[in-house]
Amino acid sequence: MPDDLLINAADEVRIRQHLALVALGKRSATRAIHVGRLLDVNGRRWHDDQEIVVSGRRIAWVGPAGKYPGVVDEWVDRSHLAAVPGFGEVHKHIESSHLTPEYEAALVLPHGCTWTCEASHEFSNVNGPKNLEFWLKARLAGSPMKIFPLPGSAVPPTAYEWGGGHFGYDEQREFISNQMMVAGLDEVMDWPAVWNPDNPSYQRLWGMIRATFEQRGVVEGHAAGMRAIDDINAFAAAGMASDHEAWTPEEVADKLRRGLFMEIRPHSLKEIVTGLLADGQQDWSQFALCTDDRSCSDTMKLGGTDHNVRLAIEAGLAPEIAIQLVTINPARHMRLTPWVGSIAPGRFADLVLLDDLASLSIAEVWADGAQVSRGRDYVGALPRIEWPDWATQTVKIDRELTAADFAIVAPDGRESVRAALLRPFHWTDDFITTELPAVDGLVQRDAARNITKFAIVDRFSGEGKTARMFWLGTGPKTADTALACSMGHDKHNIWVVGSSDAAMAQAVNALRKTQGGWALVRRGELVATVRYEVGGLMTCRPAAELDAEMQALYREGESIEWMYEPTFSPRWWPGFPERLAFATLTCAPWRWVLVAPSPLAPEGFVNVATGKTHSIVW
Repeated sequence: MPDDLLINAADEVRIRQHLALVALGKRSATRAIHVGRLLDVNGRRWHDDQEIVVSGRRIAWVGPAGKYPGVVDEWVDRSHLAAVPGFGEVHKHIESSHLTPEYEAALVLPHGCTWTCEASHEFSNVNGPKNLEFWLKARLAGSPMKIFPLPGSAVPPTAYEWGGGHFGYDEQREFISNQMMVAGLDEVMDWPAVWNPDNPSYQRLWGMIRATFEQRGVVEGHAAGMRAIDDINAFAAAGMASDHEAWTPEEVADKLRRGLFMEIRPHSLKEIVTGLLADGQQDWSQFALCTDDRSCSDTMKLGGTDHNVRLAIEAGLAPEIAIQLVTINPARHMRLTPWVGSIAPGRFADLVLLDDLASLSIAEVWADGAQVSRGRDYVGALPRIEWPDWATQTVKIDRELTAADFAIVAPDGRESVRAALLRPFHWTDDFITTELPAVDGLVQRDAARNITKFAIVDRFSGEGKTARMFWLGTGPKTADTALACSMGHDKHNIWVVGSSDAAMAQAVNALRKTQGGWALVRRGELVATVRYEVGGLMTCRPAAELDAEMQALYREGESIEWMYEPTFSPRWWPGFPERLAFATLTCAPWRWVLVAPSPLAPEGFVNVATGKTHSIVW
């Protein structure tokens, strides 16, 4: 039987020819797994006393125990357990676990997740040319996790950002035509560039959409903050197939009615499901559950895809429907049903074996026809990958930064200036302005008013170009303290927030040495680092080892006084400002943002909806 770690048309024909003969009993099977119950997600029906006959990594035959007509090399008795299909993620950023794919697989497979549609604009923005090679590497090395990459539409996220990767029609056509594992186009986030022909990203984005349509791939959407009916209609009319950004039952209902496939995330899942059930929702075929972003530390505490399913059950969905939302529904939407989504012939032999349905208690997980977990323990293959320099040497800053790189000079030697302010998750049309003092020609922070300094440092050109401005309600009040990180959605330049310019430079220089991650400087001393040596986003280590570093970082952070504005802050504040990694987003519904200096935004301060720029101080 041909090797089928990856999916390609020539091998697929030979595999199917072989499986047909195994199903007829004309060739021997690798093993048969006897289960007490089996959930057919295609018809949402349970079948008792079933056998699943496997050849290699695929299922060849499913039916009543003892009825298979052929010879089996190995018989496996799991008649005390119930089988459901391996769980899938319709939309997930593996980079947000901060583990390389082989270690991510070892973390989530015991939680039932055997396949993932990887929304790949994170690593794409770090190294676009090597993006597909990166996502297929672990699978080719023997990892049982199936990763279906979707090249990032947000490469770069907007026309005002650059470096690392640039995807358009030619790149997407090559990705999607050369490898069947590529399922479509990652979430299209830059909505102003989709509808507005004058936007500088218009041609690039429509080129990617065209290439996806040509190969009948799926164009995934991102409709954050989109509530107006006209906008939702335009979004669907433009070819966006889905949205994972809805927060309320009403928003979901409006988008569902316009034909969007709804991908529900955990933080709003219970409210959405209970609200829709109360409103009489009966057909759940246009829904899936999705994790989107979850750190390995949170997965260790909460679970993986199984956590999402349990939330849906707790909200009132029947367990069978909740399971459909992570199996057949996402597989249908992503056009992957020949390979994943159900326990059926031709599919990969991925099984979640339950000892209790109501609590979704997982006894074992099988992937590629072999057992990969026992309880919460991973027992499958964990390939050792020596990631090359193109993956591990991605923080390219060829000089030591100094306090001067973060200083903001007052115009004309004035003693006070007007200054532009942003705050975390600032989605309004206008930025904030305030008066700030200048001392010795430099504009000063104002800790008494929760005003600190935030900066984005380019990590792609080697020059360390820096955009800096004042922010409200974030960062440290403690003197000579700064926090820096190389994971800053979605461009993933280095962001740094600090109470002194010298501390900011010290934190960024620490990341130059580690090739990415987190760096915390307290009162002029580097007190904690977390290493993301692969892409500046992930580490090639077990989850427990990374979690230990993160917990050490949090402990050091507890001794620092952090700013926050109760009126404006999301629920993730106060405390250690980890969510600043998402406050650098430039997609809808953001307006004014700070990006690394670029030709269209020389100071880095730009309105991504209009292209207008503005001075930081005046």
